[in-house]
Amino acid sequence: MTHKMSSVCEICNESERKYRCKTCSINYCSVPCFKKHQEQPCQPPQTSDAGGPEEAASQQNSIPKKPILFSTVDTVPAEMLEQLGQSEHLKNLLYNPHLRQLLTEVDNARDGMNAVKVAMMEPLFVEFADECMRIVEPQNNETEENMHELVFTNRQHRR
Repeated sequence: MTHKMSSVCEICNESERKYRCKTCSINYCSVPCFKKHQEQPCQPPQTSDAGGPEEAASQQNSIPKKPILFSTVDTVPAEMLEQLGQSEHLKNLLYNPHLRQLLTEVDNARDGMNAVKVAMMEPLFVEFADECMRIVEPQNNETEENMHELVFTNRQHRR
């Protein structure tokens, strides 16, 4: 006998599940069910190899880190990348759907460098990139000047 996995929302137990909570992995079907789920704090599923309450608490507070497979001289250390999530300015910029669309296009592009060049013609993207660079390389003002030069050069070529 094969065990069929339930495809029903674990919040309302009525509709088909479509999403999974990133924290606790519970399945839900809609925004209302997600909001209902968020009324109570959720916790990551407990694993059998947790060493105790202290280790479990430290796992809960840490963001899972993806290993950097091909590090280069331009690779930003994970500690610096984590600071991006603390920036209120970046969070406010990311509320803009146009910026999110630009970032999606860059992320999905076959030619990433060309996609960045095109995106750099948008002042909103430049503001986002500048803020990212200020956070991950606060001592390097030359990078910001280079980005502005790239925007200027790209605008000249379009005319």
